[in-house]
Amino acid sequence: MTAETVLITGAARSVGAALARSLHADGMNVVIHYHRSAREAETLCDELNRARPGSAALVCADLLEPGSFGVIVDAARSLAGRLDVLVNNASAFYQTPVESTTHAQWEEIMGTNLKAPYFLAQHAAPLLRERRGCIVNICDIHAIRPLRLYPVYSIAKAGLGMLTKALAKELAPEVRVNAVAPGAVLWPETMDEALRERILSHTMLKRPGTPAEVVKAVKFLIRDAGYMTGQTLTVDGGRTLYS
Repeated sequence: MTAETVLITGAARSVGAALARSLHADGMNVVIHYHRSAREAETLCDELNRARPGSAALVCADLLEPGSFGVIVDAARSLAGRLDVLVNNASAFYQTPVESTTHAQWEEIMGTNLKAPYFLAQHAAPLLRERRGCIVNICDIHAIRPLRLYPVYSIAKAGLGMLTKALAKELAPEVRVNAVAPGAVLWPETMDEALRERILSHTMLKRPGTPAEVVKAVKFLIRDAGYMTGQTLTVDGGRTLYS
């Protein structure tokens, strides 16, 4: 029997790489999408294929290019002739103060966080319907609680939350669509220490999360949430309880 195939965008590093390793360890074939992180992606793909030959593949594409979506989905189909899971993980995240936000910044953040998940879902839908598969979007708690100095990112993730609900209606009943909304899991290099400390002080568990904790939530939605669709699981250590 052919193993299930998962396509993960932005899978070369961080949570995406952790998810690729974990789902691969569970027996899935993995298609690793990347853009600029070629060395990390190649290392990860080699690692997975050493463990199980022919079980992982790479696809390099810029999610801001309209022609990329079909290329990425075709790469997933080419690995094993099927696609069971799409994980929209890739994200652009940086400060965009209202006074200085540029059109290019808007297009990059919206394009990566919102436009790409929509059009990847569009291209992947026929394959996912065949397998009665699922989509998992990596959202963010700042979809409901905007992060100061990151308005465009917060807006994009809010859109991704609604996209999750809308696609759950549009692709039902064959395809389930859910999301995971992490809180403080991995700090961006550009985030200053004072902001990190403030975020943790507002988190009930008083610690950052780990990629493994996000991975567990994603795997639950893939493996064990057969009667869930249009939902967002929050993995934030209680950050959204802060008033």
